[in-house]
Amino acid sequence: MTLLAVFAHPDDELGVAGTLLAQKACGDRVVLVYLTRGEATGAFGDLPEGEIVRRRVEQAAGAAELLGVEHRIMDFPDCGLSPTPEAARAVARLLAELRPDGLVTWGDAWVKGMRHPDHQATGRIARDAVTYARLARLTDPLPPHRAFCPVFTVRGVHSTLPRVTVDVSPWVEHIFELADYHRALIGFGDRAWLEERLRSAGHAGGVPWGESFDAWESLAGTVPHLLPARELDARARPTRQGEVP
Repeated sequence: MTLLAVFAHPDDELGVAGTLLAQKACGDRVVLVYLTRGEATGAFGDLPEGEIVRRRVEQAAGAAELLGVEHRIMDFPDCGLSPTPEAARAVARLLAELRPDGLVTWGDAWVKGMRHPDHQATGRIARDAVTYARLARLTDPLPPHRAFCPVFTVRGVHSTLPRVTVDVSPWVEHIFELADYHRALIGFGDRAWLEERLRSAGHAGGVPWGESFDAWESLAGTVPHLLPARELDARARPTRQGEVP
């Protein structure tokens, strides 16, 4: 199977690192996509933007190597992402190429960090892309991707959507290793913050360490990995021929 993770900036993947590692351990393909190169960071002071981009691109590659996953970097502007149809179509073409069996991305949020405008835009772009990827006119010359591709969004504290928790207990030291990597480069990845986050999500799922997501199209519960997802029977009515649900 293929799990696709779509985020805004290099280092965003830290919050789902255990989930990516768990899926990779199943022998599945995991692809991490950053929509921007993270050039708006202030972590490098007054360096020229070109040098910041170089360092952030290297940072993304290093994170992917630590996780053992593939990665792609798109060139949308950092702190300039907008959930436009054009952006969603660009990501839809990527979905048509990779043909994922599940998507992890940002969700709606109302607290700092998660509510970063780029994070909110990324979640909307990625979710819209799942639908756009079903349309041959938008994916041409690639065939459309119409297979079931459930969406999982990083869960915010105010969410009332069904929760799915991935038990990341086998991978916790690898997660902390990734946090150390990012912290050494840009100062992000405080261990105490991350430990509390993982313990809190784990407690909600009945495991020592966890990562929690909103399950948009699959059943709630605690799982060892996201895929294969347990699909909801959410058909409200028959789908007409040619219609995109």
